[in-house]
Amino acid sequence: MVVLTLNEGPSLRRTVRGLRETLPPESEILVVDDGSTDGSTDFLRSPRAPAQVAYSCHLGTARARNYGARHSSGDVIVFADAHIAVPQGWWKPMLGLLARTSVGAVAPMVSDTAERDRQGYGLRLAGPDLTIEWLLFRGRKPYPSPLLPGCCLAMRRDTFHGVGGFDDGLIRWGGAEHELGLRLWLLGYEMWLVPGIECVHLFREERPFRVKWSWVIHNRLRLAYLHFSRARIARVIETLRGHEGFPEAAALLADSDVWARRAALARRRVHDADWYFERFGPSW
Repeated sequence: MVVLTLNEGPSLRRTVRGLRETLPPESEILVVDDGSTDGSTDFLRSPRAPAQVAYSCHLGTARARNYGARHSSGDVIVFADAHIAVPQGWWKPMLGLLARTSVGAVAPMVSDTAERDRQGYGLRLAGPDLTIEWLLFRGRKPYPSPLLPGCCLAMRRDTFHGVGGFDDGLIRWGGAEHELGLRLWLLGYEMWLVPGIECVHLFREERPFRVKWSWVIHNRLRLAYLHFSRARIARVIETLRGHEGFPEAAALLADSDVWARRAALARRRVHDADWYFERFGPSW
């Protein structure tokens, strides 16, 4: 289990305690502290700490999760946020689905800590601005989902490494699990939601770390350039170019490996983005 944290305060301790109480005794929990300054990981320095800790320095979501994967063990990796709560036995149906080689990733439904009746059952891209919308309940049995939340996301280790992990080209925060999810579908894997398992997640208006809009816009542009047709890329650019951070985001993208990575992914792709949108929508 890889838990990513950055200035999470008391939430981290509650999350680690809850995971330790619900996982099998032999399970590994690795907390990746990506540069906290609030002392929230100090409790993990004890020899009897409920989890191991590894330190990184502002790698951002994608790179820090990759760092955690490299420093963890086990055939299955669960990536978790540092502000969640899960019930007893939450991992069993997820492991059951991952026993199918066609399934690349699995996640539970997500509810809001402040309003538990606010529930999301997977996600999808909402439109050419590449914002995300939560999906409604579709049934009690597990089923495929266009995208999965990253707050509690399980993958087989061989699949994770086989598809290249999270995209190291993404900057700091925003969209890491969405790019990985789209990539999994296009490479021929499926992503499944377990609606009977609830992950209670802390949603907040302000984050305990800095986020620049240019980073968020860059990451959306990168997703489009990696996976979309030129016509869809043009729609994304048209929609996003009015944002204040667009010029900086475009400059960051131009100075990246995006075209080389796009070509490498195209050689492995089983489906294209048109297939993906035809299956999951929306139509744009």
